[in-house]
Amino acid sequence: MGFLSGKVAIVTGSSSGIGRAIAERLAQEGATVVVNYYVNAEKARTVADGIQAKGGTALVIQADMSLVAEAQRLVQGTVKQFNRLDILVNNAGRFIPKPMVETTEAEFDAIMALNAKGPYFAMQAAARLLEDGGRIVNISTALTHLNFPGATAHLGSKAALEQYGKGLAQELAPRGITVNTVLPGFTDTGVLTEYYRNVGIQMSPVKRLGLPTDIADVVAFLVSEQARWLTGQTIHAGGGIVM
Repeated sequence: MGFLSGKVAIVTGSSSGIGRAIAERLAQEGATVVVNYYVNAEKARTVADGIQAKGGTALVIQADMSLVAEAQRLVQGTVKQFNRLDILVNNAGRFIPKPMVETTEAEFDAIMALNAKGPYFAMQAAARLLEDGGRIVNISTALTHLNFPGATAHLGSKAALEQYGKGLAQELAPRGITVNTVLPGFTDTGVLTEYYRNVGIQMSPVKRLGLPTDIADVVAFLVSEQARWLTGQTIHAGGGIVM
């Protein structure tokens, strides 16, 4: 039995990439995992089937995390299904690499809705329903600390998410609930352009891209009992690109 046996976890945006790796890692430790997706039901079902094939428990729930009502429904629906919630991982996000002078209002609104507004209200719903001693982990990006050009709206949305986590950590501390943010570096999820792949390898002291499993292992630690003394933190998981 893993250290998350009996726990219920939501991982948003978990049909692929980092979210998938996190869902699989938490399930490996015994958690019942809600696999959330927005568009690709087949990919989400594949993740859940893989978890179940290894003896785990997974439920697929569709929700558009850019919409407040959908984010709230995901959290509330999970509790209705399993009668508890122990872990929320806000992973769903959108990256539109554009300079500020080229970013449209519609693009800005879409980025902020998915990267900041939706997670904010998912955390609000979770804060009301989480078991004492629960865990919230937000997934940001190391780029918020690298002054990286060409993605101002994305970086602003993720910086907001980091600040939400710091504030909520203070509010939930009396209940033993921790809130932390993981900042992946350049991670090989299959969607990086050649430019970003090369930049990531060059910047890393270990001269490789991160793997989704690298990030999943960090998240698994943060939701464990061993991480009970860590809250309100931004954890760099980028192979040393931010020192």
